[in-house]
Amino acid sequence: MTGSESKVPVSVLVQTKNEELAIAVCLDGLHAFDEVIVVDSLSDDRTVEIARGKGVRVVDFHWNGEYPKKKQWQLENVQTKHDWVLFIDADEVPSAELTASIRRFVGQSPAAAAAQLRLEYHFAGKALRYGHRVYKTVLLHRDRARFEPVDDLGLIGMGELEGHYQPVCDGAVVTLDGLLRHDDLDPVRTWFDRHNRYSDWEAGLRARREAHGVDRVNRSRQGRLFDRVPFKPLAFFMYSYLLRFGILDGRAGFDYSIALSAYYWQIGLKSRELKRQQEEGRQS
Repeated sequence: MTGSESKVPVSVLVQTKNEELAIAVCLDGLHAFDEVIVVDSLSDDRTVEIARGKGVRVVDFHWNGEYPKKKQWQLENVQTKHDWVLFIDADEVPSAELTASIRRFVGQSPAAAAAQLRLEYHFAGKALRYGHRVYKTVLLHRDRARFEPVDDLGLIGMGELEGHYQPVCDGAVVTLDGLLRHDDLDPVRTWFDRHNRYSDWEAGLRARREAHGVDRVNRSRQGRLFDRVPFKPLAFFMYSYLLRFGILDGRAGFDYSIALSAYYWQIGLKSRELKRQQEEGRQS
């Protein structure tokens, strides 16, 4: 087969906002897919210029502060050639093995609702082969999966994007072979900036959950398990660095395990602060 017939019948939706450092590498890594669309959140750098220079369609997104947020908005408003859509960030590129897995999967016309992909996570310039494993449910059949509201409007931390939770799927979710390379080219300080905001969001969600008695967040099984673990920062470090052999990644494995442990410590500390403030407010 030649031409478009040989392409993977999936529409890739690339999420961008000021990604001029990464977008070219990302788009170059998507040549096997039949359709690639950049959904840009009003970048003020060269992201859109570079994407259009690659011949890629660009859709502008401006969040109004309400639901739907960015990914669900795309499912509702962005027309795609294919029912199977792949959400990726500008600092992500699928491996050849993963691309082949996606081709086989969608070629079988599966009744599944979605597929989860394993990340090849890079931290401080090094690929992590061991330690904590991250999976993302980002290959979705647009008629069988959706991102439902999680009661996070007004919380600082995530803004326009659906955060650390999974789509609701009307059908099975399978795991594909191959890796989705996640390599953030920004300085490592930006990782800490983001996770400081993410911990605000997580703590705020936890406070609302405890106040209302309802948890609307659809997390992965691993995420639900970690949420219940006592002494979570220490437990996570032991899990990632020792039980999952993060020690074999050298200094990067240690740094990543420490960094994520500190992230979970932040969530706990901020959650306790919010709970104390709520109790003081009820007593006043």
